Amino acid sequence: MAGALRAQSLSNGIAAVVNGRVITKSEVREAINAQEQMLRFQLQNDPTVLQREVAKLRATALDSLIDRELILAEFKRLGASLKPQWIDDDVNGIIRDNFKGDRDAFVRELARSGMTVKEFREMREKMMIVSAMRGRQSATDAPVLPGEIDRYYERNIDKWRSGGSIKIRTITIPKYSSEPGASPEGQKKLINELRRKVLGGADFAALAKTYSQDSHASAGGSWDWMPRDQMKPSIAAVAFSLKRGGLSEIIEEEGAYILLGCEAVKPGDAKPLSELRSEIERSIQAERSKDSLDAWMKNLRRRAVIKKLSQ
Repeated sequence: MAGALRAQSLSNGIAAVVNGRVITKSEVREAINAQEQMLRFQLQNDPTVLQREVAKLRATALDSLIDRELILAEFKRLGASLKPQWIDDDVNGIIRDNFKGDRDAFVRELARSGMTVKEFREMREKMMIVSAMRGRQSATDAPVLPGEIDRYYERNIDKWRSGGSIKIRTITIPKYSSEPGASPEGQKKLINELRRKVLGGADFAALAKTYSQDSHASAGGSWDWMPRDQMKPSIAAVAFSLKRGGLSEIIEEEGAYILLGCEAVKPGDAKPLSELRSEIERSIQAERSKDSLDAWMKNLRRRAVIKKLSQ
């Protein structure tokens, strides 16, 4: 066994070993390629979302394969099985929904990515098993009590506010700088250091004048009152979560890192609880399901022997 592992490591490269089962680097690449193909089927009309999901897939590919291996092993341990017809129906549904029923077009698209129909079917079978096992663990029949809904509403009321305005200060550090030796990593380290200084009592305005590179730097990073609906949603979400005098975590935008301080806020009106009870109930149930699933996966990992090798 040890000799086989060494030979496989030399010829292919081992990414991880899970309960003695080797996951090779080529398997990771193949899984990425296969799932990217699936994403392209599903998101062919939304390139922005496709790009984001592909990046997420690549970043988490090995951990996802390790989790998949654990779940498939648990499925086998339980003696469970999927009917072949269910897998056929799934693949046929993909052909119907994404290729207007044209199986030849589907096969040609798979061939472009170096994948056969058999390989695609096997991938979908594994995905269906994982989905079914996750669903089995995350299901909950416990009712959500009215008091839970009330407390959730109070804790998250800012999610349902509209209107309102805020006065903020910002320090903006570009990811990419023309300074010699500058890098996105170095720029992120800089803004984290500035945040630590502010938390330690340093003057936000003075730091903004020295380091910030946005249009409000000369004013100490200070902005006039801004209505919520005139702000970029990702910035507004962070800004309106702060109390007066609060300091944000580092906000990562496309080309910059931003530190945001709240000077004053008028939060605006929130939807009444009576209009939100069903939505909140679903949110609580989703959180419970996630907690249950996370605990199950943690237990599977705890019982397993997992070794991740350098990639």
